[in-house]
Amino acid sequence: MALVYKLQAFSSFSVSAQNYNKVTSLITNPICSLHYKNSPFTEKHSTERYQRDRWLYQDQVELSQYQSSPCSLPSDSESVRENDIALQLPELKKLLEVLKRKRESCCGNDGDGEKCGPGNVFLVGTGPGDPELLTLKAVKLVQKADVLLYDRLVSNDVLEMVGPDARLLYVGKTAGYHSRTQEEIHELLLSFAEAGATVVRLKGGDPLVFGRGGEEIDFLQQQGIQVKVIPGITSASGIAAELGIPLTHRGVANSVRFLTGHSRKGGTDPLFVAENAADPDSTLVVYMGLSTLPALALKLMQHGLPANTPAAAVERGTTPQQRMVFAELKDLADKVAQEELVSPTLIIIGKVVALSPLWPLSSKEASCLMEAV
Repeated sequence: MALVYKLQAFSSFSVSAQNYNKVTSLITNPICSLHYKNSPFTEKHSTERYQRDRWLYQDQVELSQYQSSPCSLPSDSESVRENDIALQLPELKKLLEVLKRKRESCCGNDGDGEKCGPGNVFLVGTGPGDPELLTLKAVKLVQKADVLLYDRLVSNDVLEMVGPDARLLYVGKTAGYHSRTQEEIHELLLSFAEAGATVVRLKGGDPLVFGRGGEEIDFLQQQGIQVKVIPGITSASGIAAELGIPLTHRGVANSVRFLTGHSRKGGTDPLFVAENAADPDSTLVVYMGLSTLPALALKLMQHGLPANTPAAAVERGTTPQQRMVFAELKDLADKVAQEELVSPTLIIIGKVVALSPLWPLSSKEASCLMEAV
């Protein structure tokens, strides 16, 4: 099995006492911050993450005691990541053997040489955060899966639906810390599938909208593994609906465009699209664009998008922790900074934003509205 060989390679890690202590300290003293405290999502070193994944560490460290004192990620986060993986390896190996034996017993192998086929992989979209936005098919798969690999933007409420016998493994990524590289995620999916498991890859939003689902499908299909995609409500649709913003509207916006606010390392500057995206008759939705918003807004205006174009930025949309900023394009970045919005934040730019009932009204419009009521 693919991961077995990877595990053997990882086994060569020398887990020094110093780095071991750093990792176990993260497990017993999860990283805290004002942003993590009430987050509906899985933060990289939150208490919830280690409670769910405690099966991976049960031979190394006792997880029954948690402290709430604030702490911070060590500067050498890569060594923390590598040693965290090394701590997980024994239990990952055990799980693969258990899954393999379960598959063989279920197949009723009678010694005729017939081998059991691999399991299936399901890429499941969990929507923007509200668990009630899941599809019925997604809920059924979450409840019956053997192994679930979940991302950072899968909400805690969704993860509460996981079956009691399933194994959860966090593989989330955030700026400056990738718990697993994409290549490592590929190998994990392949190995669990080869062991005969029903594998669910949980992704926030939709797996095929900035979710790297296409990369995982391509890799697994090349290895002969069947992959099925269960779509989720992408953040653009879910959050726009929450705010009452029609992404398209006759006579206002005849198209909608989804953009990423950052590129992969070494990739093309995502802001190069500003010239073609500066269309007053289109709606622009920017994912992962918090850090590049000031530059993006400036380039859009330089390429002809009016400075007074309505815009909104929404943090943690569709969850109880949702926060939002409405402003004209020229003021949006400053207001976002003033309100200290954090990731994940979705940005919607276009005339349709003014159709939201939440768009700030002028005093005259407000008076008319009150008289109508």
